Amino acid sequence: MPAFLDSFRAQLDALDRRARRRRLVPRTGADFASNDYLGLAGDPAIGAAVAAAVARGVPAGSGGSRLLRGNAPEHEALEARAAAVFGSEAALYLSNGFAANMALLAGLPGPQDLIVADALIHASAHDGMKLGRAKSVLAAHNEPQAVADAIAAWRAAGGTGRPWIVAETLYSMDGDRAPVDALAEIAAQHEAMLILDEAHATAVLGAGGRGLGAHLEGREDVIALHTCGKGLGVEGALVTAARPIVDLLVNRGRSFVFSTAPSPLMAVAVEAALERMIAADDRRARLGALIDHAAQHLCAPLGLALPQSQILPVILGDDARTMRVAAALQQAGFDVRGIRPPTVPRGTARLRISLTLNVDEATIDALTAALQTALAEERA
Repeated sequence: MPAFLDSFRAQLDALDRRARRRRLVPRTGADFASNDYLGLAGDPAIGAAVAAAVARGVPAGSGGSRLLRGNAPEHEALEARAAAVFGSEAALYLSNGFAANMALLAGLPGPQDLIVADALIHASAHDGMKLGRAKSVLAAHNEPQAVADAIAAWRAAGGTGRPWIVAETLYSMDGDRAPVDALAEIAAQHEAMLILDEAHATAVLGAGGRGLGAHLEGREDVIALHTCGKGLGVEGALVTAARPIVDLLVNRGRSFVFSTAPSPLMAVAVEAALERMIAADDRRARLGALIDHAAQHLCAPLGLALPQSQILPVILGDDARTMRVAAALQQAGFDVRGIRPPTVPRGTARLRISLTLNVDEATIDALTAALQTALAEERA
């Protein structure tokens, strides 16, 4: 191979030595890794909606960006339905949550503005802030006073623009909930815009699965991001907000403007998934029962904190140890993945156990036994 690839091989070798090299691994074993929390990814009703759309001639491809010829009736129908479901004035459908956060944070805050983001916010939000025009700071995780202090310090130093507060409502790696109401109060006090990333709460939490910030939707100072590839089981992301916000995204959200539109068939699938979400109280109750079972039969025996949600972190600290335990669980038939820095802070490498309706209580009990064995072998 050409010598000019040696530097890339050296980088991969360095990642190997630090137990941080990522590899694609086929899905196998009991699902404790996906974000398909309600088991909707294979839902027959969603599949039937897509099949019906194919039968009536809806194309698989959009053919271009939404601003060219890619704006299909299915996209507009989804957005109208999403706005009605979530209680917002308008909605915009994008290809994924990463693109949505990029569009929001790089496209909306101006050069005189300040973004205050939770320290554990999604990587896509970090990248959006880097590409944006506003100054950005990180606030201590789930500390509303730290957010208020950051805004006050910025004002005291002469800041004249608009503050933007950014938080996940349910954090993807720790499974803890944001103090949504306290953040909304701070936003109102400081005339700030509040962006709530509902990625891991949509379909799972709130009335009808509308998320932990559902009661705030419709406010002019609140923007919500509902990703569709997690609890909804499909693909894409919906930004719900006041009409001027959505219209400005259409003009300034580069990841929207310059991307080929999502498939019209996927827009059909998302609309069907929204209907399934609204009617899924039984699934949410079933997931809640699994969380309660895991609290008693997995967390308690292992000395873990009781879960706040369907996301259970098992923090092991050391990167290599985390990946060895994950490999042992996979070998035993359980799809549990190790999460290492930079996805999580240094020294907090962990197993991220995700509870979904793709498993049952007996499978959770079997996972507990396998995890106890793997940890005992690590200590031996």
